Amino acid sequence: MSALVLASLAWCAVATGFSAVACVRLSRARAGAAPQSGALPPVLLLRPVDAPTPRELENLAQSIDYAGPLEQVVVSPYRPRLAPGVRWLPSDPLTPNRKVGHLLYALDVLPVGDRVVLSVDADVAVTGALVEGLAAPVAVGAALSTAAPLPVGPRDGASRAMAGLLRYTHHSFRALDAMSAGAKAVCGKALGLSPVAVESLRRLADHIGEDLELAKRLHAQGRDVVLSRAPAVVPLDAEVSWAAPLSRFTRWMQVLASHRPALYPTVPLLFTPTLPLTVLAAALGSPVLAGAVVGLVAVRTLLALRLAGLHAPVADVGRACAVTDWLLGEALLLAAFLRSLWRQGTVTWRGQTYALRPGGRMIRVAPELSGGPG
Repeated sequence: MSALVLASLAWCAVATGFSAVACVRLSRARAGAAPQSGALPPVLLLRPVDAPTPRELENLAQSIDYAGPLEQVVVSPYRPRLAPGVRWLPSDPLTPNRKVGHLLYALDVLPVGDRVVLSVDADVAVTGALVEGLAAPVAVGAALSTAAPLPVGPRDGASRAMAGLLRYTHHSFRALDAMSAGAKAVCGKALGLSPVAVESLRRLADHIGEDLELAKRLHAQGRDVVLSRAPAVVPLDAEVSWAAPLSRFTRWMQVLASHRPALYPTVPLLFTPTLPLTVLAAALGSPVLAGAVVGLVAVRTLLALRLAGLHAPVADVGRACAVTDWLLGEALLLAAFLRSLWRQGTVTWRGQTYALRPGGRMIRVAPELSGGPG
């Protein structure tokens, strides 16, 4: 047996064990939560957005079935079409991270009082369960709460790959939360912010991946970060081009390399090993390695089915998609990782090019250095 086959077997064994541990940990989780007793906390829901798409406008117009006191404020440069009772706050920040700029301006201008502050992106269809799932932990002392994004309504290959990645693979934030060691995995699409978290956020207006850095700083302070049982449902457009998710996750890989450089190499080793190991098994012609890869596929399929079961109350498709789309998700993340290898050091975001510093700090690159007019 060659050294390459032995190395491939070791890689496959580690990846299979990683998935098996995730399955065991997720088996202890419940798909739903019991209703909270007592009065629900009052909530200030901030929706930062720059140029909303038609789908995002639909989300902003959606009514929210939250039984407690709730004020929803859309923070944007221009007034979008809003549902009755939704307030608009004009904001046009100059900070590199415009979302953080929107939030900080809103928190400086609006009276917060004893309300729990939530920040939810416009591409999320907010429900009362999500509001409660984010607000309740902060109301009882958590520094930060977050929710797992749940893309729904995939119709083409690109949207199925994106949904598969975030719903049925190790990149699902439920799986990431179960496997977190140290600072928790946090998705900035939906956050519950305590006063402590807001103070930390004020120092992150020039960072990309502010959610990762915020979780890291709160963890260093010994603060609790809690994952909501209710997901952040993200309705997908009817047609999604491959360029959109590939660009998004390539940028995410660049951000990961900046924030957590030690975790960056684990993407191909633990998160996307199935396709490379399949190619190696075919190229090396090793029956033992082929059998090990079959075992890896079986365990990863079980993981996908378990994650599908956790999302069952709100998911729009059955378990059949979980059986196939997890592999599409892995392929998407692997492609994004490979693209990010030669794009280290800079990131293009919202039409601007920035040099990346440790912790996701951004320094704008002069136009003549980024290919623009100079």
